[in-house]
Amino acid sequence: MNEGNGQAGVRYSDVDASYFERRSLRRHARVASLWALGVGAVISGDFFGWNFGLAAGGFGGLLLATVIITAMYTGLCFSVAEMSAALPHTGGAYSFARSSMGPWGGYITGLAENMEYILTPAVIVVGIGGYLGAIFGTPEAWAPLWWAVAYAFFVGLNVAGVEISFRFTVGITVLALSILVVFYVTALPHFDLERFALDMEPQPGGSRWLPLGWPGVLAALPFAIWFYLAIEELPLAAEEAHEPREDLPRGILLGLLTLVVCAFLTLFLNAGIAPGATALGTSDEPLFEGFRTIFGDGIGTKLLALVAVAGLVASFHTIIFAYGRQIFSLSRAGYFPRWLSLTHTRRQTPHAALLAGALLGYAVALVIHSLGPEHPVGAVLLNMAVFGAVISYILQMVSFILLRLRLPGIERPYRSPLGIPGAAFAGGVAALTLIALFVIDPIYQKVVIGAAVWYLAGLAYFAAYGRKRLVFSPEEAFATAARRVQASSHAASEGRPPG
Repeated sequence: MNEGNGQAGVRYSDVDASYFERRSLRRHARVASLWALGVGAVISGDFFGWNFGLAAGGFGGLLLATVIITAMYTGLCFSVAEMSAALPHTGGAYSFARSSMGPWGGYITGLAENMEYILTPAVIVVGIGGYLGAIFGTPEAWAPLWWAVAYAFFVGLNVAGVEISFRFTVGITVLALSILVVFYVTALPHFDLERFALDMEPQPGGSRWLPLGWPGVLAALPFAIWFYLAIEELPLAAEEAHEPREDLPRGILLGLLTLVVCAFLTLFLNAGIAPGATALGTSDEPLFEGFRTIFGDGIGTKLLALVAVAGLVASFHTIIFAYGRQIFSLSRAGYFPRWLSLTHTRRQTPHAALLAGALLGYAVALVIHSLGPEHPVGAVLLNMAVFGAVISYILQMVSFILLRLRLPGIERPYRSPLGIPGAAFAGGVAALTLIALFVIDPIYQKVVIGAAVWYLAGLAYFAAYGRKRLVFSPEEAFATAARRVQASSHAASEGRPPG
């Protein structure tokens, strides 16, 4: 069966009822669980990653970059909230693009998001391995073992069931936020304006507040993204939420509000105490450095390091949830091999997708690790993840605009107050960040190769095989039905018979 003209030979296969019975998820999540899922996915960004923007642009440059990125995520989250309520399917970004741009648009968007969600946990597990290695005094060669242990435990937790997974998500997210609150309260007496505003010497064309000038703001954009990266994953929980049309927009926007508060408190208070913005710009443990300033070394370095691990664990666990659902949705629709969408008979969790994503992320980290110290694993993976993320953001905002223009009549239980201008702004800033990665980051030339291989391999698979074996999953059924309604309405407006 062909989907229609202009779809490059895309074909759908007939499946019986048992196909979907073996690919079913269990509803459990409500607003609190969805809020925790969104915040937990991002919270590690307050523990590490953002601070490299201090070296890239100085405090003023990172502050302005954070304001710009906060505005971008505001437009993005309002737009995603509208789309997730109108299209409450597990596919998320792929679902939005499928309905607005057809199968190829849906697949290209889903492939970009797949790169983001597979590689972001790999970035985080490298950090977890570093902290655990320091705590237990294991040699650097043991790092891949720590990664394997972390993947095994948290993939197992996600396979165990949606109920236990969400309970753990809420608990670890609250713990991570509590750690941040303790830091904010205890850092206030040590706060000193001089620490972040005046401790970097201005370069030619710069100033005390913008020591590297406006190029420094551009360079800091990718690092400011780490305050918010992955908040957009919430639509992937649509088929496990009791009231997705109401609860998904609430969860996304409450999560964004929480993260905005944390982002600016972390930026000001962590950079505003000793050792200061310049020293933090090259630190792998910025929050740990702050706790050392506040409490000293007397209470034990290892205990403080364990504190930071909670934030990393929160994001690691929740993004494993995200890639499991993302792979599940694309596989259920036939874009990826169909066996990846099989769910556990009793627990109804996508165990095949969870395991496959872990193996792929671990393998990529292991390959980069084997290249030697001149290829820092975390930095290379981070840039590849951001590459996938910003491409996904651009395509999601294009999807929002096209859905507004092409499918104005679909039910929208929630509407973005920022509308098309908000989506266009978010997409524009995402494109600017993509350019910044190429222009500013010297590591990025090598990252492009890895990203290109990932993309080309995925496109080759779909062109040769996947496009001929699609299935009318909920995402596909909605998209094709909406298209038929659109065609009928257009024909009626021109006085022609539909079809």
